[in-house]
Amino acid sequence: MAKVYLMTGTNRGEVEKLMQEAARMIGEQVGEILRMSKVWYTEPWGFKQGNIFLNQALEVRTELTPEQVLDEVQKIELELGRNRTEEAEIKRENGEHYASRTMDIDIILYEDMVVESDRLKIPHPLMQEREFVLGPMCELVADMVHPVYGVTLAGLREKLADKTEEAAGER
Repeated sequence: MAKVYLMTGTNRGEVEKLMQEAARMIGEQVGEILRMSKVWYTEPWGFKQGNIFLNQALEVRTELTPEQVLDEVQKIELELGRNRTEEAEIKRENGEHYASRTMDIDIILYEDMVVESDRLKIPHPLMQEREFVLGPMCELVADMVHPVYGVTLAGLREKLADKTEEAAGER
């Protein structure tokens, strides 16, 4: 059994219901949910168009490999209405990297593994740049050490806050 840390997020549709349904499905298809952060309400990251996002971190005990977890969470996204083709069209039209979505489930960490493949990167390569990931993750495992950077998640969050304050001061 391994612990995997997932981040769910949505800003389209019946968002509260989608978050609950995602957690239920993860519990059924990925493994036992041990803990969940509170739901965080955040501005879209990386694009301007869109509603407020709901995000939540989940700690899950699983028998699945990282690749199997990816397969399952992508099935859940699809069942909850995610349409990657439509998202690609919206991104192309808006000239942005990201778009609103009914459900996004990212694998943030899987134990202390480092995975680099065409399909999957663990730890999530942008987690250290996203307060909406670090905040909920710190609720669960602030003292966990990032397997690449060798810094606790709380330390990464502090660095991000310093960087954000520094950037705000330069404006």
